[in-house]
Amino acid sequence: MNPPVGQRKLRLATTSLAGCFGCHMSLLDIDERLFDLLDRVDLDRSPLTDIKHCGPCDIGLIEGGICNAENIHVLREFRRQCKVLIALGACAINGGLPAQRNHLDLGQCLQEVYLTGPGIVGGRIPDDPELPLPLNQVHPIHEIVRIDYFIPGCPPSGDAIWKFLTDLLDGRTPRLGHPLLHFD
Repeated sequence: MNPPVGQRKLRLATTSLAGCFGCHMSLLDIDERLFDLLDRVDLDRSPLTDIKHCGPCDIGLIEGGICNAENIHVLREFRRQCKVLIALGACAINGGLPAQRNHLDLGQCLQEVYLTGPGIVGGRIPDDPELPLPLNQVHPIHEIVRIDYFIPGCPPSGDAIWKFLTDLLDGRTPRLGHPLLHFD
């Protein structure tokens, strides 16, 4: 699975925004094929490397939607640094579960969670300036930056991610057939 002689390894970065991290778990579900992938790519920013900022990359995988100002900053950095940007999973594609709060008023939601919810005594809404400013709604990432490819699922399977990445690395247009597209 090594790249052809004389061909450089591509650089791959991943990150997670507002989501559950399930898409990264599915990436790990490619199991021993991860070694084959690492023969073909070098990892940049990723939970596997603990690199905090994305450098110039060939491929960026991004999971999660946009729910705060920090998510927007990270997403724009990824778009600037990645030649190809892939939205990975339902949260990145349509906001996923975090977007279920979109029909609620953010202020009322924060009050319920921190001030008036069951079992809350003496709570307060966090307002530390170090915390990212929440947005009124959760947004899919394509509303903020241009996305080159979408891998649907919640989360997509490891097999779907593997097929998509190997098609891309082999110079084929990635295509996921019906057996690889399912929503559990």
